[in-house]
Amino acid sequence: MAFQLVMAQLVSSDDKKANLKKAGKAVKDSKEIHRADLVIFPEVFMSHFPIGTPKDISLNDAEDINGPFVTGMRDLAREHGIWIIFGMREATEDKKEEKVHNTVVVVDDKGSLVTTYRKTHLFDAFGYNESKNIKPGNELFKPISTPFGKIGLFVCYELRFPEIARYQAMMGADIIVVPSGWVKGPLKELHWKSLMTARAIENTVFMVACNKLSDNFFIGQSLVVDPMGVTIVAGDETECLIPCRIDLQRLEKVRNKLPSHLHRKPELYTIDQVKV
Repeated sequence: MAFQLVMAQLVSSDDKKANLKKAGKAVKDSKEIHRADLVIFPEVFMSHFPIGTPKDISLNDAEDINGPFVTGMRDLAREHGIWIIFGMREATEDKKEEKVHNTVVVVDDKGSLVTTYRKTHLFDAFGYNESKNIKPGNELFKPISTPFGKIGLFVCYELRFPEIARYQAMMGADIIVVPSGWVKGPLKELHWKSLMTARAIENTVFMVACNKLSDNFFIGQSLVVDPMGVTIVAGDETECLIPCRIDLQRLEKVRNKLPSHLHRKPELYTIDQVKV
């Protein structure tokens, strides 16, 4: 089975309405030009605030799952008959926390809300402190069945944790989608490509990472890696739509050739009282 996806590698501003309008064009072009079945947007595409933005501004910007941004994206999915995965800033129930969730939303081609995921592992590294403003989720994403195979999902920094990708694979994921906002920095591009390739090879899955873009903060360079570690497509440093055709027969062929998932010995992967 083969299907067409498009990664919408776009700049996101602090203007939700402008971002929704940009998403509308991206979805329309993805369907009409690339015949896409699925469009993937970056992490928190709904709105991006530069470092130093007053906290009350970003807090007031957050919406719940039934808010206007998600509703607008659902309308786009229904209008164009296409699945959409995108990131948003989701309001928490307790406003006194002064934090929001970094949430990914999955919408089907009828505009129905399929599922959501709140980022669990926050980017408190390389001098950043995501947990200052973000409330983590409390459970990993459970892969879902779709017309394109079983899809797993996690967000950006979580690429650095092999346990998360392995969890998705052990629950049957064929493809793992990674909406991201990978930040520029020394060796960061090397990490980005190396980790994507490693997660694909060690779990024999397709890895699909749509990354944010900006002039001096996010790297772009979205990519799709196949189960053998081959980069199928890769974006550059510019705004663009990146189409990719995925054939799940490749998955079966690689797993027959490299059945490492069958050779695991989980009884050996524990230390006394420590889960690995």
